[in-house]
Amino acid sequence: MIQQDRVIQEFMELVQVNSETKHEQEISKVLKEKFASLGFSVEEDDSAAKTGHGSGNLIFTLPANTGNPQAPRLFFTCHMDTVAPGNNIKPQLHADGYIRSDGTTILGADDKAGISALLEAIRVLKEQKLEHPQLQVVITAGEESGLVGARAMEAKWIQADYGFALDSNGKIGDIAVAAPSMDKIAITFYGKSAHAGVNPEDGVSAIQVASKAVSRMPLGRIDHETTANVGSFAGGGETNVVCDKVVLKTEARSLDTRKLERQVEAMRRASFEAAEEMGARAEFESYLKYPSFRWDETAPVVQLAMKALRRAGAEPRTFHSGGGSDANIFNGMGIPTVNLAVGYENIHTTKEQIKAADLGRVAETVVAIIQEAVGSGQA
Repeated sequence: MIQQDRVIQEFMELVQVNSETKHEQEISKVLKEKFASLGFSVEEDDSAAKTGHGSGNLIFTLPANTGNPQAPRLFFTCHMDTVAPGNNIKPQLHADGYIRSDGTTILGADDKAGISALLEAIRVLKEQKLEHPQLQVVITAGEESGLVGARAMEAKWIQADYGFALDSNGKIGDIAVAAPSMDKIAITFYGKSAHAGVNPEDGVSAIQVASKAVSRMPLGRIDHETTANVGSFAGGGETNVVCDKVVLKTEARSLDTRKLERQVEAMRRASFEAAEEMGARAEFESYLKYPSFRWDETAPVVQLAMKALRRAGAEPRTFHSGGGSDANIFNGMGIPTVNLAVGYENIHTTKEQIKAADLGRVAETVVAIIQEAVGSGQA
């Protein structure tokens, strides 16, 4: 049913289209043509004007052809952009069954493996004349820049009961059923400059203030659901000047919204208390970059994924992810969505690779999800 040579060829073609994040214009054109040729309506939202990326998000829709009016509407999502170095990729299929670049670039399996599998699955539906509910494919821009495309997308574009992202690490069969919320935090400390050799006692070192604040913050692994990190500590210049400004870039994540709020408050409190004690001033800015989601194995979207994976010959395994993806955004829109592993390895490095056979296995999983949805009949 799945044509392995065809899906490999599709993947090889797609990864050779330059699409580093912020420069998605060429891959966007290619994808519009491919999905239009398969009978999908083609739409692009206006998010590019908001994000400054080379394309908006692409929304492809295929009307239902099933006689089961209760079959749930489905959407599948991938992202079209890659990290750098992602231009002029030269994919190579090796004797061990893996596809890799020539070692000078990434491969781009993250996430063109998912896109290739989707295209193959749709071709199989057409060739086999299989029934399907309404299908949408949402391919986002700017995922690698911090989910900016999905975050700028309006919920009105998606008309689905369940969603499946094809963009998780792990082996085929792994299902990310939970992922944390994440707050981005910028903290600025203002001290007082003075000559470090003549009158240092008249100054207030922002470096000392920031250091004291960081030493009081709970950081790293807080508990099994919560983490926090200081990513950068910047300020100062010449050694003969007491530093009067330091900026920290930090983050906090948690699967539990209340725990996230407590963690952010602890970091805020540490900052202001340290500043007050040392006669300095602090500014603390935080915003929710993406919301958490959490499903268990009784959730219909998870049940559908597990049944489909077994149908496709894989053993389903659920896990909680520590990172965010577009699935966080779509769950936040109220559409139950899980993230399925596509088998890529060593992503974001020049050692990125994927087993060629896994491209076909992901396509088989997509077909199985659609068939299970037609058979289940309940949204």
